[in-house]
Amino acid sequence: MTDESKPVYLRLRDIIAASILDGDYHDGDLLPSVRAFAAQQGANPLTVAKAYQSFQDDGLVVVRRGVGMFVADGATRRLREAERDRFFGSVWPPVAAQMRRLGIRIEDVDRQNG
Repeated sequence: MTDESKPVYLRLRDIIAASILDGDYHDGDLLPSVRAFAAQQGANPLTVAKAYQSFQDDGLVVVRRGVGMFVADGATRRLREAERDRFFGSVWPPVAAQMRRLGIRIEDVDRQNG
């Protein structure tokens, strides 16, 4: 599924997840408010709320009424594990197959990126 074919709330969720995995937000950190994130992304606040709700449903954020949403303890580790599983389950297999077809070895990739 390409990014453009994903529902907007899932694309927003991906942006938030990437920010957590990149270290922009750590476990216990306050996330931007729904309104602030919506303005930053040019998105509808209801769509952002849906993305945040999906994180809350998964136990990755906690809400403190009147204060905001915070990255839950252990969320970074859980997100990293889930993304690794997704990568090796659905992203890597077609890449590995293409590499085999083209005769590309892991060492070649390391050299290109090193």
